[in-house]
Amino acid sequence: MSVTASMVKELRERTGAGMMECKKALVETSGDLDAAAESLRKSGQAKADKKAGRVAADGKVVIVGDGNKVIILEVNSETDFVAKDENFVAFTDAVAAAALASGTTDVDALATQSLDDGRSVEEARTELVSKVGENISVRRISIVEHAGPKGFYTHGARIGAIVAMEGGDDVLARDIAMHVAAINPACIDESGVPAETLERERRIFSEQAAESGKPAEIIEKMVTGRIAKFLKEITLVGQPFVKDSDQTVGKLLSTAGASVTSFVRFEVGEGIEKKDENFADEVMKQIEDAKKDDDD
Repeated sequence: MSVTASMVKELRERTGAGMMECKKALVETSGDLDAAAESLRKSGQAKADKKAGRVAADGKVVIVGDGNKVIILEVNSETDFVAKDENFVAFTDAVAAAALASGTTDVDALATQSLDDGRSVEEARTELVSKVGENISVRRISIVEHAGPKGFYTHGARIGAIVAMEGGDDVLARDIAMHVAAINPACIDESGVPAETLERERRIFSEQAAESGKPAEIIEKMVTGRIAKFLKEITLVGQPFVKDSDQTVGKLLSTAGASVTSFVRFEVGEGIEKKDENFADEVMKQIEDAKKDDDD
């Protein structure tokens, strides 16, 4: 059976694979569209498996909400170039919608959820890996469910934050989310600082202060002052508000009769160790990998 242009077009629309890959699959299956689609899916999975070990530390953070529920999602790619690709962006948006609908924060469970086009998240991810030639991974999801004021903010595609509050309003909550995204507090207030963290900092400050040779009571005052400064720097309520450094976030909230009950902040690639590579070498490596994939 001869393979026509319309058959290739239909297969491309069904699978998202390249034109030459579609034509090759149709020739190999004697024009059977279903068999060709299955062949391309298997090929895509094989390519995805080969790329699974590669570090994906770039990507995109997406936040979507519906009613009392807001989700934040991080999806990773290997390069900023792919992170801006329309296929990658469409995938992240579709996965975020699936996460919001399912309410799951388990990445493995999310992989089995269906997208609007009927494919599972994992099927769509596998096909995207085959199309863009990079490892793609859905890294993490968090959900905030809150009936009171809440707000969220994304800085470009790389940083996002959600804030839930008691008192105040959604406008204030969004401003606080902007602050969280920009300044990255460790916790809401002093009660959220682990005891071991405080003990470590106190020990370090004590050792530093002891070198001054001052009396013990002076050293104690110095350490107390440094601990207080440390807490202001890492707690949300102690930090100068990003839009008005003349007042702290705590003062802003107090004036509005509000308090933050929780916040979540994602930054693309945080905590992922990425090798430093020459950009030109990285591009050549990807070209070579693409050639190997075509040969397989």
